[in-house]
Amino acid sequence: MAKIAVIGGSFGGLTAAFELKRLLGKKAEVTVISDRDKFVFVPSLPWVSMGWRKAEDISLPLKGMLKRKGISFIHDEAKGIDAESSRVITASGEMPYDFLVIATGPALAFDEVPGLGPKGGHTECIFELDQAERACLAWDKFLEDPGPMAIGSVQGVSCFGPPYEYAFEVDAELRRRGIRHKVPMHFITSEPYLGHFGIAGFGASKRWMEDEFAGKDIKVLTNQAVEEFIPGGNGHSDKEARLKDGTKIPYKLAMFAPAMKGVPAVTDLGNPRGFIPVDENMRHKAHENIFCVGVAIAIAPPEPTPIPTGVPKTGYMTVKMAQTAARTIASDIRGRGPVAPPYEMDVICIMDMGDTAAYLSARPLLPPRQELTLRKARWAKWMKIWLEKYFLFKMKRGISNWP
Repeated sequence: MAKIAVIGGSFGGLTAAFELKRLLGKKAEVTVISDRDKFVFVPSLPWVSMGWRKAEDISLPLKGMLKRKGISFIHDEAKGIDAESSRVITASGEMPYDFLVIATGPALAFDEVPGLGPKGGHTECIFELDQAERACLAWDKFLEDPGPMAIGSVQGVSCFGPPYEYAFEVDAELRRRGIRHKVPMHFITSEPYLGHFGIAGFGASKRWMEDEFAGKDIKVLTNQAVEEFIPGGNGHSDKEARLKDGTKIPYKLAMFAPAMKGVPAVTDLGNPRGFIPVDENMRHKAHENIFCVGVAIAIAPPEPTPIPTGVPKTGYMTVKMAQTAARTIASDIRGRGPVAPPYEMDVICIMDMGDTAAYLSARPLLPPRQELTLRKARWAKWMKIWLEKYFLFKMKRGISNWP
């Protein structure tokens, strides 16, 4: 019986584990290792930060879900990987494996910008559940005495979607409450232009986003690097974002995306940022029995930008990567049958815009593209709500092969 270890219990880790067990059954002993005991539907975290969702609405306990499918669960933190002896080193011991799937997600590099982040810094973040819950408390306090806001992405960011969603959602909620006029808003981004998203734009996204932000009276600063975020005091009641070009933006509430890097446990297998190089079947380029999926993989940017930006990896992409990795491992173990087809890096994304949403799809992710769709529609908002319910339904029942 093959021993397969999966590090991570989110989109990639769960999909890979469920698909491996579905394909291999008793031919494989599948174990998920995660330092968190719940699956969280990450795309809904902006809604948590606005008070539109609660943690229990978008999370599921891992142990029971995995046990029902005959998958072992180790609630522990991976500390390292000994690729030569095929062992995962955890906080409490070591686990040997025949195959390994790395689905750790990223480490958030708050330390790369002074004052960035909710812990020890002066900005909020909505990339993890506890951050989104804290951001919700900050939002509730802000509404008692509103003032200027700053929202955006610092240099090196690869996940640009949440700041866009947050800006649109804040604008919509403030208008619903009749206090939008009390909140000057700045959107600050390392992208060379609005709608770049780290992928050299998305069709007419530049013009479209410029029109959207202008129509909502949100001031935009593109191609920006942040020097530091400073607290209020010394005669200044507001906090302040100081940009490297000398611009100073005051704010009472700020939400900024940080850059990402590989988690410490896997950095030795990756590039200088700790992201892991893989082939078209998600196999590590130097270790045949190691696979990697999701945000942890390395993707080169499609073009250089004046301020560094990275390439996003969405939940849709992560699921596709995990299915590809699982099917390739199953083919290796069986020693027969066709090799799993490679993943061509297509993408589907739904961006919430408060009272509506945008539907984006592309094949492939990076230009030049064979197909591309960009539409703003109310049905896209309902589609995002449906997707949340659908994916939670799938994960709760251990379904890995549905679209």
